[in-house]
Amino acid sequence: MDRSLIWRTFIGFLLTVPVFGLLFWFVDIEPVITALQQAERTILVLALATTIGWLFAWSLSLRTVLQVLDVPITIPRSFLLFSGATFSNNVTPFGQAGGEPITAYLISRTSKTKYETGLAAIASVDTLNFVPSFFFAVIGIGYYATVLTLTSHMKLAAILLGGLGIIVFGGGYYLWRSRRVVEQYLSSGLAGLSHRIASVVPRVSAPGREAIRERINHFIRTIEQIATNPLELIFALGYSGAGWLFQAGALWLAFYAIGTTVPFSVVLFAIPISAIAGVTPLPGGAGGIESVLVGLLVSVTSIESAIVVAAVLIFRGLVYWVPTMIGGGVLAAVTAKRVS
Repeated sequence: MDRSLIWRTFIGFLLTVPVFGLLFWFVDIEPVITALQQAERTILVLALATTIGWLFAWSLSLRTVLQVLDVPITIPRSFLLFSGATFSNNVTPFGQAGGEPITAYLISRTSKTKYETGLAAIASVDTLNFVPSFFFAVIGIGYYATVLTLTSHMKLAAILLGGLGIIVFGGGYYLWRSRRVVEQYLSSGLAGLSHRIASVVPRVSAPGREAIRERINHFIRTIEQIATNPLELIFALGYSGAGWLFQAGALWLAFYAIGTTVPFSVVLFAIPISAIAGVTPLPGGAGGIESVLVGLLVSVTSIESAIVVAAVLIFRGLVYWVPTMIGGGVLAAVTAKRVS
């Protein structure tokens, strides 16, 4: 990672301090620590295995997309590669938006493909992951509404979810239908921006407009190639959906480990909704996702807040640090190979 990225990451982690501080200002930390100490170790191991299952399922989704692009990759390598992708998302601000360039670099370096191909692959996987998360959230809220009365917080979450679905699906459809026009505007805008940067930063040469347009065009052609393989997309969506179920299972097990159960329908919609906080400047949404997840779970269950915080800390500790440690090793190995 370059120095500017390291500084942005460091500042992002500093921002998580007041976020967690605010969270623990509302919740007494002593009962949280007590709940964590009483957690059943066997169940925690099972939650860890479930977390690995989530990583494995989403890595298969990435492998499926890469195979559509004629990029052969083994299952173990796809697991390590996706762990590296998750690491880059976890240590950079704005979640996937900040981590995708690093992930595209990892894909291009390990599979000997163009950078645009790697970027299109991981962007496609991120898009595919949104589809089942949206439908799982709708199913969870719908099931919850049939057995219990929706609270004001739940109604607000349902409205936000519906609005997000309209924006993402509607906006994505419009951009896809207008992709050639977007290509022209984007290439012109990026060419102008690169020339301005080159005029200020020494020893930086700006690529020409045609070079930028060719890269964007290659990215679009790659997306089109993925879109013309519906059967493979169905498999990728299946792996993505399995990953979300593994995540929901990990959170359910986190509650069970400290002697509490929560309806599976609740964790099914709470996790995708809280993931929206990943677009904040906080690295990987650390602090923001936890706060949203705690707020949702406290508002829709009768479980005391300290227990909710303890379960969320267990869950987020697993889904954040497991891929961060594995992926950090992957990125270090790739970077070391490049230097040597």
